[in-house]
Amino acid sequence: MKDARENAVVYCRNAFQTTNGKTAHGLVRFTGRYRVTGVVDPRWAGRDAGEVLDGAPNGIPIHAGLDEAVAAARGAGLPPVRMVIGLTPDGGRLDSADREGVLQAIALGLHVDSGLHTYLSDDPEMREAASRHGVELRDIRRPPDRNSLHFFTGKIEEVDSFRIAVLGTDSAVGKRTTAWKLVEAFEAAGRSTEMIGTGQTAWLQGARYSIMLDSLINDFLTGEIEHAVWSAWKERRPEILVIEGQGGMLNPAYPGGYEILAAARPHLIVLQHAPARLEYDGFPGYPIQPLARQIEAVEIVGGRPVAAIAVNHENMDPESVPAMCEAIARVTGLPAFDVLLQGAGGMAAALLGRLDHPGARGEGRGK
Repeated sequence: MKDARENAVVYCRNAFQTTNGKTAHGLVRFTGRYRVTGVVDPRWAGRDAGEVLDGAPNGIPIHAGLDEAVAAARGAGLPPVRMVIGLTPDGGRLDSADREGVLQAIALGLHVDSGLHTYLSDDPEMREAASRHGVELRDIRRPPDRNSLHFFTGKIEEVDSFRIAVLGTDSAVGKRTTAWKLVEAFEAAGRSTEMIGTGQTAWLQGARYSIMLDSLINDFLTGEIEHAVWSAWKERRPEILVIEGQGGMLNPAYPGGYEILAAARPHLIVLQHAPARLEYDGFPGYPIQPLARQIEAVEIVGGRPVAAIAVNHENMDPESVPAMCEAIARVTGLPAFDVLLQGAGGMAAALLGRLDHPGARGEGRGK
C-alpha cells in the first residue's frame, strides 16, 4: 500500500533530549501521520536523533537550523510538506525565538502543525504570512466547538473491550510511549488493540481516537473520554483498549488521572514511574511521593488494581535497570518493566495473564 504519511521536519530548538521535547521524542520514535525527515535543534546538530534519544540510530538527522533541515531533506528526495512543533514547554506557550522559527517555516512554504496552547492561527502576523504563502496553520490543541462536546452519559457500560489505563507518578514520564509499546505488543500477540490518545502528541503520532484532555472545559472532560473510548469500541470492536494517561495523580501542577479512572473505567492500571526522579518535573522543592503512596492513591480513586509498574530509566545507567525492576517488584509485589530497554512483551504477557483470568473485568458499574 502507498505510504500516505506527509514529509515533515520536527522543530525542537534547544529542547531535544529534555522533558520539554517529549512531542519531538514521540515523533522520532513513531508516527503514522508523518515521515520525519529531520529534527531542528542546534545543540545536537550532526547527530542521529534515534541515537541521541535511545542509543539506536534510526536515520533521522538533527540539524542546526530549519533552512539546513529543509535543504537536506530536499536533497535526499524527501521535500518536507510540514513543520511540526516538537516543543512542550510549561504552559504550552511559544517564546519569541520559536515564534521566529514558525515564521521562517511559513516563508519556506511549509504548513505548520502545533500542539501548543498558543494558537498560531490567532496570531495576526502569522495568519497574514500563512495566507500570503498559501500554507495552513493547524492548532491541534484547539478544543472543539462547545456544541459538539459530549457530556458523560454512562454509555461506557456498553463497552466490552478490556481497558488498560497507563497512568503516571509525574508528567513527562513516559506514559504515552508505554501505551504505544503495549499496543504493539498486544497486536503482536494476536490481540486486536486500539489506542486512546489524550494529548496532542498521540494525535500527531496518528492515534485514531484522541482528545486534548488539557484543553477541554471541565464539565465535558469525562464525557469526551467516555465518547472516545465508546467510539473506538463501536467502530473497531477491539479486544483491548489502551488509554494514555496525563499528568500524575498527586502532581501539584498537572494533577491527572482522576477523569480517566472515572470515565474510562479501566479494568487494570499500569503506573509509569521514574525511580531516579525525586522531585516533580519542573518544580524543585516538590518531592514526588513514594511509589507505594502513588499506587495507593490510584487504587483508592479508581477502585481497580495497579497491575504493573513501567520504569523510566531517566538518569539511570542502563545496566542498573534490571536490578531496579527487580527491587520494585520485590517491594510492591507487582511486575516491573522498562519497555524501552526490555521491550513490552513481558509486560503485555503479565497483563494478558490478568485479562484472561476469570473475574478480571470486575463487577461493572462502580467497580
